Amino acid sequence: MLQQPPPGHPTQDGHPDLAPHPNRRQWLQGLGALGLAAQLPAIAQAGSDAPLPMAPWPVSEQLFGLGVASGEPDASSVVLWTRLLPSASTPLLRPMEVHWELAHDAQFRQILRRGEAMASPDGGHSVHVLAQGLEAGRWYYYRFHCQGQTSATGRTRTAPAAGAAVAQLRLVYASCQRWEHGYYAAWRHAREDDPDLVVFLGDYIYEYASPASAAKQKSSHLARLQPLVHAATLQDYRDRYALHKSDPDLQAMHAHCPWLVTWDDHEVEDNYVGDYGVGKTQAFAAKRMAAYQAFYENMPLRASVACKQAGLALPPAHTPLYRQQSWGALADMWVLDARQYRDAQACRAATEKSPASVKAADCADLARNSRSFLGWEQERWLAAQLAGNRADKPQSRRWSVICQQTLFAARNFASGRSSADTWDGYPAARQRLLRAVAEAQLRNTVLLGGDIHQNYVCRIQDLESATPERVLASEFCGTSISSHSGTTQARVDAIVARNPHVLLARCDERGYGLCDITPKLWTTQLRVIDQPQYANSGAHTLARFVVEDQVAGPQWA
Repeated sequence: MLQQPPPGHPTQDGHPDLAPHPNRRQWLQGLGALGLAAQLPAIAQAGSDAPLPMAPWPVSEQLFGLGVASGEPDASSVVLWTRLLPSASTPLLRPMEVHWELAHDAQFRQILRRGEAMASPDGGHSVHVLAQGLEAGRWYYYRFHCQGQTSATGRTRTAPAAGAAVAQLRLVYASCQRWEHGYYAAWRHAREDDPDLVVFLGDYIYEYASPASAAKQKSSHLARLQPLVHAATLQDYRDRYALHKSDPDLQAMHAHCPWLVTWDDHEVEDNYVGDYGVGKTQAFAAKRMAAYQAFYENMPLRASVACKQAGLALPPAHTPLYRQQSWGALADMWVLDARQYRDAQACRAATEKSPASVKAADCADLARNSRSFLGWEQERWLAAQLAGNRADKPQSRRWSVICQQTLFAARNFASGRSSADTWDGYPAARQRLLRAVAEAQLRNTVLLGGDIHQNYVCRIQDLESATPERVLASEFCGTSISSHSGTTQARVDAIVARNPHVLLARCDERGYGLCDITPKLWTTQLRVIDQPQYANSGAHTLARFVVEDQVAGPQWA
């Protein structure tokens, strides 16, 4: 039975509201600085069907109109991020010196670190600072100054020390936030749930333009519109991130705690993989390079810090985005990259779109062993990482968490077809990862995913092994923050009926996953939004699952 809403999770004492939501006028002013606000159509007012007419406003003078963020914490450091907005008085045609501060307290009476960083045009006037020499397992506050202006205050934290006992980690996992499909009420509720860490699994932006015709806008069930063209250039992608980051609820979530981020396809182009995109190879390569640079500019990533220190706007080609994150003795997390190194979808022609699905009888490419979902180097790296966390090793962590982009569990469709762009389209690669998990003999393995805009909860079993009933891991594949699902619950129910390892599959809700992780128990709440087309929507818990220590597979709670 699906559960009723739980009582709200209280905010921790000493962690005040640090990033008050700017009102609608303020964030539209931020867009005005990009030349976007004057083009925005009327947007439905939250809680009403009546359009809210646009009023004239001055060009924004808020350099820090896109907020602040932090990410990739380890036991002694964390990345701090911001990006400057241009304005009438500060057009940002040259590098700008930005000062940063990190303190023990929100009032900055006890400033621990301070420094300067350059925001250059080559890097989209983004700032990436690696704050180092910090204490393990504690919270900090940070802010930026430039040209007499001060940013919002952000809150961040370091990870616990290696091997340290950790009572609990509260984690939010999320993905897929197409602007037009809904407001970001999910982020407001996630922030109220007060996580230690957000794991974002891809599709932070979408490359599409809004439909031009009123009829198409209505048939697409859009919540709001945006004026940007279909992204293809570096400036297009920069503007897209600025649009998304103008949202007050997303800004507040970034300011609340550190994030771990990875990309999926829409940060570049729908269903691209490796060198395979739509159109001429050279043109796609330039588009992908622009998209990658915009991603690095706009995310709190250590690779961004490294490239700035080297005087580069973009990390060198094929800089790994995949990495490992430890949380004391409690958890090891591996954040994967399932796009940059992947082989083409089965039976995909170069320069053409990927097929949505394929049938083994018609596509011998589907079963080819040499095709990799992660790329061979990343596959080998992950297998070695898993082996290093073997349960009988003294330094092993209690929970092994694989953070990747999409649904991992196999789905047996009545049609006999396989989804080309998920792990179903790469069965040999999935078998290799299943074998690596089994051989590593991990104490507890959990996979987190996104991409499909549906909630799936699954027991991960090696269905092709001699013991197909053996459960190897638990999977929580999350729905979208706002993006529509593109299917019906009747179709999803038919999938569940044919796949007994799928405990839950739902397509109609938008939201995020909330995980409370302790040494003895993993608890996941599927948090969903009541009315995602409204910014002030409520939320509730759709379902709750637990994974017990050394008992593989999720259970209804």
